[in-house]
Amino acid sequence: MLEKLIKDYKNGANPRVRVRVGRFSGFVGIVANVILFAVKLVVGILFGSISVIADSLNNLSDSGSSVLTVVGYTISGKPADKDHPYGHARMEYLASLFIAIIITFLGFEMLTSSVSKLTGDPQAQEYSIAAIVVMASTVLVKILVAIMNFKLGKHIDSKALKAAAIDSVSDVVATTAVVVGMVLTPYTGAYTDGIIGIVIAVYIMVMGIRLVVESSNTLIGEAPDKEFTHNIIEKIKSYDGVLGIHDLVIHSYGANRCFATVHVEIDADSNIMHSHDLMDNIEADFLKNEGINLVIHMDPVSISDTETMELKHKCMDIVSELSQEYSSPVSLHDFRIVKGVTHTNVLFDISVTNDMVLSNGELGKLLSQKIKEINPLYHLVLTIDRDYYSERYGEE
Repeated sequence: MLEKLIKDYKNGANPRVRVRVGRFSGFVGIVANVILFAVKLVVGILFGSISVIADSLNNLSDSGSSVLTVVGYTISGKPADKDHPYGHARMEYLASLFIAIIITFLGFEMLTSSVSKLTGDPQAQEYSIAAIVVMASTVLVKILVAIMNFKLGKHIDSKALKAAAIDSVSDVVATTAVVVGMVLTPYTGAYTDGIIGIVIAVYIMVMGIRLVVESSNTLIGEAPDKEFTHNIIEKIKSYDGVLGIHDLVIHSYGANRCFATVHVEIDADSNIMHSHDLMDNIEADFLKNEGINLVIHMDPVSISDTETMELKHKCMDIVSELSQEYSSPVSLHDFRIVKGVTHTNVLFDISVTNDMVLSNGELGKLLSQKIKEINPLYHLVLTIDRDYYSERYGEE
C-alpha cells in the first residue's frame, strides 16, 4: 500500500522518501491516538477510573508526539541554506528529544495522580464487560501502530520512528495493565486502580528517560557505528595505490548527512598527479555511492628506502609492545626519517584511546628512550593523537 502512497518508497535512503515516510507515520499516529484518547476518556469518566483517564491522556500526548514527528520531518527535509550549510536533518533528532520529554512529563503527572488516589479515600468501581472489551480492543490498535513504526523506522533507519514504535509498545503494556486492573478491582479492592496507575506511570517515565538519553546522545555526538566505520576503512583500503589510512573522523548532521575526513598513505615515489587523481576519485565515489562527503588528506610515505622501512618495523614492534603492556590500543602512522650530520630525526605519529593511563609527556619520554636504544643518534619527533575511533589501530 505504501508503494502506492509514497513515490519511490523502496529507496529508503532517499531524503525525500524519508520525509514522506516520516510524515505518513506521524499522520497515522495523530488519527489513531486521537481516536484512542476519546474512547478511553469516555470510558474513564463513565466509570470514574483514574488509570483509564491517565491512559487516555497518554494517548493524547502520543498524538502531540505524532504532530512533532510530522513537523520534525517536514523541517528536516528542507535544503541547506546560508545559516544551516549542513542542512536541517538534525531536526529529526530534536523531534525525538521533544517527544521523549513529553512522555517523561506525562508519566510524572500520572504518577502524582495515582499516588493522590491511594492517599485519599478511594471508592471501588464496577466495570462492565463492555468497558473491558473496549479497552482491550484499543490494545490491538496500538500493536498495529507499533508494528508499522518498527517497519518504517527500519526501512529508513530512523531513530525518531523507532522511538515512536517503542512508545507504542509502552502504550500496549500500559493499556494491558489497565485492563488487568479493571478485571481485578472487584476482587482486590479499591486501591487496585491507583496501584495499577503507579505501575503504568513508572513504566512510562522509564521509557521516556531512556528516549531522552538516546536522543541527547545523538545530538551531543555519539561514536559512529562500528560496522559503518569498518566498511569505510575497508572500502578506502581496497583502492590500488592506498597503503594505509589513519585519523578517520566522522561527523553526522542527521540521517544521510555524513561528513568524514581521513588521512590516506600513498607511495612517496608515485606520480603526484596520479595520486591526487586517485584521492579525487575516492571522494567522488563515496559521495555518489555511499552518500558520504569525504575529504582526504594525502600522506606520502617512503617504501623504497631500506633503512626507513627496517626502522619503521622496529618502531611498530615497540608500539605494539607498549599497547600490550598497558592493555590499550596504540598504532603508528606517518613514519619518516630526516638524516643529518650529527643525528637523524625519526618522525611519526601514534594514536591512542582516551583510556591510555600514560600522559602524552610520559609516552613521549618512554618512546624516545626506546628509539635511542636502537641507535643513540636517533632523535624522536613525536605527535600523539587521542583518536576519535579506537578500532582502527593496527589497520595501517
